[in-house]
Amino acid sequence: MLAKRIVPCLDVKDGRTVKGVNFVDLRDAGDPVELAWNYSQQGADELVFLDITATHERRKTMVELVKSVARQINIPFTIGGGINEIADADALLNAGADKISINSAAVRNPALIDELAKAFGVQFVIVAVDTRLVENTNIVHLNGGRIATDKETLSWIKEAESRGAGEILLTSMDHDGTKAGFDNKLLKIVNDAVHIPVIASGGAGSVQHIVDVFEQTNVDAALAASVFHYGEILIPDLKDVLRANKIEVR
Repeated sequence: MLAKRIVPCLDVKDGRTVKGVNFVDLRDAGDPVELAWNYSQQGADELVFLDITATHERRKTMVELVKSVARQINIPFTIGGGINEIADADALLNAGADKISINSAAVRNPALIDELAKAFGVQFVIVAVDTRLVENTNIVHLNGGRIATDKETLSWIKEAESRGAGEILLTSMDHDGTKAGFDNKLLKIVNDAVHIPVIASGGAGSVQHIVDVFEQTNVDAALAASVFHYGEILIPDLKDVLRANKIEVR
C-alpha cells in the first residue's frame, strides 16, 4: 500500500491566501510564499496552489507568484486556476509546477484532459471536481462553485479518468470550511470506482477527521487548508497520530 499523503492547500486571491466556508465569506490566511515555506519545513508531502478567482475573472494564474512559491519549497507542487490550454500549463511548468489542476476548463472542454495528458503525461494532470448535493444528487459545479452543471459527479470523474486524468481532487462544497469532517460516504464511492489516486478535500477540522477519511474511504491523500494555516493542526503531530493508528505516512 502506498503511503498516504498530507497536502496543504493555498487558496489564493489577489496575491493572498484566503479561506472561506462553503466557498464564500473569504478571510485572509496569510502570505502564500511564507505559508508554502512553512509547510515544506513541517513535512507536508505536497502543496496545492489554487488561484480561486482566475476562471471567474477570466484571467491566467499569477505566474510570478507561482515562481516565488516554487523557490521556497522542495516538495511536489500543484497549480490550478485559469488553465484553459496547453500554453497555460507549459507556462506554469516553467514557473516551477510539478502538476497542474484543471476544473472548469475540463468540464467545458473535456478534450483538454486528453491534450494535457498526451503533452505532459498522465501523472501531470489532476482534475479537480467541486461537488454539491442538489436534490440528493452530487452535481459538479464550476467557477469556484458559482455555477451548477448538468453533470453527475461520479460519471464525470469516470470520464476524466478515461481521458487521462492522473488524479482526482474531490472537494465537497457542502463540507468545505465547516470543519465537520470530510464527505466520507461520497469519497468511498468515488475511490472504489476509479483506479487513480483520489485526494479528499473539504471539511477537515481535526486530526480525527483525517484519520477517519483514510480509514473509512482509503483515499490516497487528504487536503486541508484553514486547520493548517491557523496552526490548529501541525503536520508532524498529525503524522504521529496517523502512524499510531497504523496508517502509513511518509
